[in-house]
Amino acid sequence: MDKGVVDGIKLYLEPVLPILEDLRISVNHFCKHYEAWQLILGTFILTWWIISLKHFLFKEESLWIRLKKSFFKFVKCLPFIKGKIASEQDKISREIEESVLKADKGRSYVTELPKQGLSSADVLKECSSYLELAKINWKSGYASGTVYNGEEELTNLMSEAYRMFVWTNPLHHDVFPHIRKMEAEVTRMCCSMFNGGPTTCGSVTSGGTESILLACLAYRNRALENGIQFPEIVVPVTAHAAFDKAAWLFHMKITHIPIDPVSMKVNLRSMYRAINKNTCMLVGSAPQFPHGVVDPMEDIANLGKQYNIPVHVDCCLGGFIVPFMEKAGFSIPIADFRLEGVMSISADTHKYGFAPKGTSVVLYRNKNIRKYQYFTQPNWPGGIYASPTLAGSRSGAAIAGCWATLMYYGEEGYVDATKRIVTTCRYITEGLRKIPHIFVLGEPLLSVVAVGSNNFNILRLCDALSAKGWNLNPLQSPASIHLCVTLLHTHKGVADRFLADMDTCVAEIMKKPNAQAEGMSAIYGMSQSIPDKTLVSDIVGSFLDACYSTNVSFSNGSIETSK
Repeated sequence: MDKGVVDGIKLYLEPVLPILEDLRISVNHFCKHYEAWQLILGTFILTWWIISLKHFLFKEESLWIRLKKSFFKFVKCLPFIKGKIASEQDKISREIEESVLKADKGRSYVTELPKQGLSSADVLKECSSYLELAKINWKSGYASGTVYNGEEELTNLMSEAYRMFVWTNPLHHDVFPHIRKMEAEVTRMCCSMFNGGPTTCGSVTSGGTESILLACLAYRNRALENGIQFPEIVVPVTAHAAFDKAAWLFHMKITHIPIDPVSMKVNLRSMYRAINKNTCMLVGSAPQFPHGVVDPMEDIANLGKQYNIPVHVDCCLGGFIVPFMEKAGFSIPIADFRLEGVMSISADTHKYGFAPKGTSVVLYRNKNIRKYQYFTQPNWPGGIYASPTLAGSRSGAAIAGCWATLMYYGEEGYVDATKRIVTTCRYITEGLRKIPHIFVLGEPLLSVVAVGSNNFNILRLCDALSAKGWNLNPLQSPASIHLCVTLLHTHKGVADRFLADMDTCVAEIMKKPNAQAEGMSAIYGMSQSIPDKTLVSDIVGSFLDACYSTNVSFSNGSIETSK
């Protein structure tokens, strides 16, 4: 080393050398009172304590959330409270089960395989009888979202495509090369839709949740490879719950960013403050599910570019509307690969792409990102195992149905559908703004419109519309309900019927504006006021349990458990 550099270092350290010498003498003086084994044991204990403290302070959930959970867990163990909670939970569980199973009243359940198989005709006859259980007339546009097309010709096309490829499995690409080709073409068509260049790529998945899970998995694995021990997702509070599922599954921390209470868009300043050395991805929605509002993707993409953090656009809901808005004559902020910071996009083909349920796509800017979602096991005795998505075997028939739908509609078909859906949604939005005592949340640009009220419990409106045959989505924080407009709502008279029923229901509710919600809406409203969210999870668990129930029957409208 150059003598001048050495002299410079000595000159720089000269003021601290006496301090270091005093520290050395003090440490040696302290240690001379202990034997070597004591010093080794003490060092081990101190190291263990520091590591334990680090693990306690830095986990997927924040310290505050874990402290709240611990407090509520202690309180629920108190004998009086424990008994009271158990009693209320049992009551609520029975109410939920009765609500879920009411469509099955008077029907028995199949609980064992039939001794002899039924004929094809008899099986189809039974299938028809099961169809009779449905009470909501979705074909007439009474359902929010759920079924996005329903046209007979498309149904027949998808059914035939499904039949042709019903036994195929893309896991065996050598046996079914046609499905491999179809999946590759579906992802390439979707990349082109979102203005992706030749390096963009993707995978067909089983739905929006898997598309989001795979993006989070890819960024987690990328972060781990780059030395980040606790990868963190930064999302708006309105981002889809699949991001929370990803954090839960993949042991990631998730930070929820508040939204502006007027625009319902994510608060960019708060998102900026949340970025840290562990942040592995930023998320925005186009649009977000609750209110149909598009987050400021250009600003989020700029944040990602500035801090070299990948940005994911969740376009699951608007995936086949956003790309066609400009061609349909509507303006919309850019939310695709034209933004340099955007590294991945999720889009559901089974929503506004009108493809069969169980298909979606996750798209990446390049293969260097997509590779992090892959799973490989080169040491398995069964051979080298590799799968591009979470599933191993997949339905080639669903991919074929998706491919057939995209080819059937084409760009012109999707542009026309976008024009009809968005025009209808904006017509409904303007009509809702004219109804007193309710208001529209944010500025819905696409296909979802949400309403709230300052004058009555908005969940009562959900019940009132349900009594008229409508099936809408209840929301929380803030309490509201929304309608997801589909192609079925563009049919003549549907939008006007919805607005008329909405006006009638609001007028009826305002006769007793302070009345309490009843039924499922009352349970839903109650869950929002419970501070211990583990109790809410227990209530939701009761609903999921009821969905699998086969051991109950109805007697005079009440549930009796079969012995």
